[in-house]
Amino acid sequence: MALDESWFTEPVDKTGTAFSLKLGEHVHGEQTPFQKIDIYRTESFGYLMTIDGCTMVSTRDNFLYHEMMSHPALNSHPAPEHVVIVGGGDCGTLREVLKHPEVKTATQVEIDERVTRLSEQYFPELCVANNDPRATLFFGDGLAWMKEATPESLDVIIIDSTDPVGPAEGLFGAKFYVDCLRALKPGGLLVQQSESPILHLELITEMHKFMRQAGFAQTRLIHFPQTIYPSGWWSGSIAQKTAGPLAARVDEQAIDAMDCQFYNAETHAAAFALPTFVKKAIAG
Repeated sequence: MALDESWFTEPVDKTGTAFSLKLGEHVHGEQTPFQKIDIYRTESFGYLMTIDGCTMVSTRDNFLYHEMMSHPALNSHPAPEHVVIVGGGDCGTLREVLKHPEVKTATQVEIDERVTRLSEQYFPELCVANNDPRATLFFGDGLAWMKEATPESLDVIIIDSTDPVGPAEGLFGAKFYVDCLRALKPGGLLVQQSESPILHLELITEMHKFMRQAGFAQTRLIHFPQTIYPSGWWSGSIAQKTAGPLAARVDEQAIDAMDCQFYNAETHAAAFALPTFVKKAIAG
C-alpha cells in the first residue's frame, strides 16, 4: 500500500527498503551549491532534516548517533586533546566531543555552511557548544583540509559524513585514509560512520580493507540503534594508527557528568560486541 503525501518516505531501491514519518508540514527547502536540504515538522519525531531526500537528523533520536559517534572513540583514547570532525554540520557531534574536559581543540570541517545555519535555526539544542572557545567551525572541503593538515597533529578524527555519494564520496576512499593516518599522532584513532551492518556489510568490509591498506594497524567496528536511518541499525568503523588494545576510560562518574541519554559504561562495552556474521566479514 502506497502512503500519501502526508508522509515523508525515503525509499532505498538498492536494499529494497523504505522508512517513513508522518508529516506535519514542510517548513523549509533550498538547493545549495552542494545538495538539496529540506526541513519538515513531523508528528512524532519533532523536526526532520533531509539531504537529497535522505534522512539526516531528527529532534527525537539524534542523541543516539551523536553520542555513539563520539564517546566510544574518545573514551578509547588515553588523551583525546585535539579532535577534528569532518562533516557533522548539524553540530551534534561537536556538542558531544566538547563534553570531554580533556579536549583542548575541536575543529568541525563542513563543506556546506547552510547545514549548520539551518541547524542553528531548527535544531538549536545541537548547537549549544558552537561558541565554546575550544571549538572552530571551518566551512570547506574535508578532503582538502585533511590533505593539508599538519602531520601528527590530531588525536581523534571523526568522519561524520553523509552516505558515500555526492560530496561525501571521497571520504570513503583509500587516498583519504592515507591523509588521515598522516595527520594522526601515534596512538591516534579514526572513527567513521559506516552505514548499516545488515544492509551495507559489503561497504563496511571494503572500508576496513581500505583502512588497513592505507597503513592503519588495526580496525574495529561499533554498532548502535539509529531509528531514522535505513534498517534502524547503524555502525561506526574505528581505525587505530597503532596496534594494541584500546584505552578504556569508562569512568561512570565522568560519564554521568556528560548527561548522555544513550551512552553509558554498559552501552560502551556493548557497542564493541559484534554479531558473528559481522565479525567474520571484517576479519579479513
